[in-house]
Amino acid sequence: MKKHIVYVDLDDTLCNYTAGFKRHKKRYPQHDFPQSEPGLYISLDPLPGAIEAYRWLEQHPSLDTYILTAPSVRNAHSYTEKRLWVEHHLGLDAVYRLIITPNKSLNKGEFLVDDYIHGKGQENFEGKLVQFGSDDFPNWESVIEFFDKFLQTSADAQQTPNNV
Repeated sequence: MKKHIVYVDLDDTLCNYTAGFKRHKKRYPQHDFPQSEPGLYISLDPLPGAIEAYRWLEQHPSLDTYILTAPSVRNAHSYTEKRLWVEHHLGLDAVYRLIITPNKSLNKGEFLVDDYIHGKGQENFEGKLVQFGSDDFPNWESVIEFFDKFLQTSADAQQTPNNV
């Protein structure tokens, strides 16, 4: 059985980057780019339902799920801290499925769950972009509902005999 490749973004999709950035900005008000100070990425809180949703996607037998995140290229801490965040919240197995790239369109797959639709290669991703936080996908419950329906439809299509 073919597995469907799904990529899941990290910042503001699995973890609350916006709230963490605001906290870091208060801590370092003199910096134009407070995210360049160590500690931001590792301190981010998971978004509601994100950990459970990732586990659902990761454990589904028809899905091949990866975390696909863009680094802050000029901030070397972001690479390490994102990796540490994934291990802390999702475990070492998820680290083996972590891809850090400034261009998300280079990855081949059917789905990308991301809060942004452009800027890091999302606009050129070959598959379907599931925009987390949009009207269609406002939360993780709606994302899982989408994948559940897609997988059900896909399974039904495979069971239907061909009329030849």
